[in-house]
Amino acid sequence: MGLLSNLFGGGDGNASSTTGGGGNQHSDVKIHPQVDNGVKPGSSNFPGGKLTCHCTSDPVVVEVSAQSAHNHVCGCTKCWKPDGAVFSQIAVVGRDHVKVLEHEEKLEVVDPSAAIQRHACKACGVHMFGRIEDTNHPFHGLDFVHTELSDQSGWSGAEFAAFCSSIIESGVDPSRMDGIRARLSELGLTPYDCLSPPLMDAIATHVAKQKGVLA
Repeated sequence: MGLLSNLFGGGDGNASSTTGGGGNQHSDVKIHPQVDNGVKPGSSNFPGGKLTCHCTSDPVVVEVSAQSAHNHVCGCTKCWKPDGAVFSQIAVVGRDHVKVLEHEEKLEVVDPSAAIQRHACKACGVHMFGRIEDTNHPFHGLDFVHTELSDQSGWSGAEFAAFCSSIIESGVDPSRMDGIRARLSELGLTPYDCLSPPLMDAIATHVAKQKGVLA
């Protein structure tokens, strides 16, 4: 989908979802360490926390002073994934709630041409936050963060799976896709080949207002 490629620099196809069977028939299928043993719900009064890169000395530390939203696992080829994970896990938070506390000098933008400017540690490669500088982008004002980099518990739980087909572009055998989608459904993470319907509606609403179709 051209719109999605322009917005995020990853993902493909139209939205789709698959309803898996009950139980945990596919528990041997690994998705991401944060969800493989079940999705942990967030806390309604969680105030935020600190994200730390993987460096053993002088790590980059980022403060996120609010609860995250739209947490999800993502299969696109742009998002940072921990070693061995098929999907990344990423959420959004208002950019005014994101502040680099320590070793900002170690950060660099992975791909300056991408819509999301992913700020990664030059030493360990971990993405600390992704920022959208284009004021015309539907999600301008939101930063993308990996809450798994925090020691605090209470962050919003994963809600869905985005850009599922794109894991094939990362080297996953297409024959595994039925099992992966079934496992995602078992975990309560409805699989889509783009973003979730509310986020897609937000994008379409933004575009419609830019075109003058909506007031």
